[in-house]
Amino acid sequence: MKKKAVSKAKWIQSIATSACVLVASVVGFQSTAMADETCMSPYMAKIVGQEDYVYVWTLGVEGMGDGQDKLVTMSVNPNADSYGKVVNVLSVGGRNEAHHSGLTDDRKYLFAGGLDSNKIFVFDVATNPAKPTLHKVITDFVEKTGGMVGPHTFYALPGRVMVTALSNNVDHGGRTGMAEYTNEGEFIAAHWNPTDEDLRGAEKVGNVADGYGYDIRALPRRNVMVTSSFTGWSNYMMDFGQMLGDPEAMKRFGNTAIVWDLHTRKPKKVFEVPGAPLEIRCAWGSQNNYCFTTTALTSKIWLIYEDEEGEWQAKDVAEIGDPSKVPLPVDISITADDQGLWVQTFLDGKTRFFDISDPFNPVQKYEHVIGEQVNMISQSWDGKRAYFTSSLLGNWDKTGEADEQYFKLFTWNGKKLSHEFTVDFYELKLGRAHQMRFGAYSLYSQKPNSDGTMLSQTK
Repeated sequence: MKKKAVSKAKWIQSIATSACVLVASVVGFQSTAMADETCMSPYMAKIVGQEDYVYVWTLGVEGMGDGQDKLVTMSVNPNADSYGKVVNVLSVGGRNEAHHSGLTDDRKYLFAGGLDSNKIFVFDVATNPAKPTLHKVITDFVEKTGGMVGPHTFYALPGRVMVTALSNNVDHGGRTGMAEYTNEGEFIAAHWNPTDEDLRGAEKVGNVADGYGYDIRALPRRNVMVTSSFTGWSNYMMDFGQMLGDPEAMKRFGNTAIVWDLHTRKPKKVFEVPGAPLEIRCAWGSQNNYCFTTTALTSKIWLIYEDEEGEWQAKDVAEIGDPSKVPLPVDISITADDQGLWVQTFLDGKTRFFDISDPFNPVQKYEHVIGEQVNMISQSWDGKRAYFTSSLLGNWDKTGEADEQYFKLFTWNGKKLSHEFTVDFYELKLGRAHQMRFGAYSLYSQKPNSDGTMLSQTK
């Protein structure tokens, strides 16, 4: 059920070497021409107290359990008898490369995508938060969008969900766009990313508009959306070792971030951000008009910000770990007070905490090894709890004993993390744990009965 073992050192060395080749190619090109309350949409109600459940979108593994992708519901309220346990498993049939998920603005539905099958699974998480049900399966994403592939980020807008894609069905490369849906899963419109050949009215800042996509966040008070970039289907579904040994594949990573007009959905500026900028996290303060992203292959923190003249700019402001070793930054999470940024680095299994009180000068203050590999983090709004999961992509996760698949909870006292519990997803035959989203009875004016399976209205 696990892949053939390779040494951890060899695995790290191989990606470092190949990533350095990519960085060199990016630099050469310039000279000539990878979830939580603090990361949710500002249109969404927040769980400001204790969350009751964490929904883990999980990639199935052939020969393990039923082998299917599934939504796993974890009980995380310390007052519950089921604390720290799996309370529900909802399999969706087959393996779709389960990856990211996102809630609607009313938190009634949870959208979750398959990067390979292009299916979108819409779960009802409000009727009974302990036992989500499958509301709808969207199977025509490619057709409706005019050829987009790989539904990735699901981001709540008022009565809408914006879905970024990673690829297209023409060349399976990185040129792509976004799709807009109603909360109930009805298609509205497609918005393709600007390219060198068709800027769609955007200003190109730098040498490239590659049309790649990945994540999306919004600052409604500034009428701005920001998107980032990754790679296409031909890369993210390729065996990791094979990709590392393919010089052409290593050139097929995004190097841009785009600032959009939120209301019109039109691109305004395309910034050159070398090295695959992944997750975007925007500040919450009313005067803090900026967002952060990190580059997976160049190990930098970038600030995308509005300057004093009201113009949007992009600047690399810090390094993550030792960039020469390419720790591979993946998920990030900003704190609710805009003072801290958690950065996960997949290859060394670490989480790092940066002081971002000066957003132009992030300073690392703490680090902790979560496991052999780590990808996603979800932190509570009060900053006291941080949940971690392990999987990056089915063909990219580590191998052998280093292929840990887990869900972990740590508490944070402002100075250090303290481990509370670990759930081994391989031991339970659940598969590869990826993205997390929170649920709470308080969102729906409900409370659980003693058996935890039925709900009643609070008085």
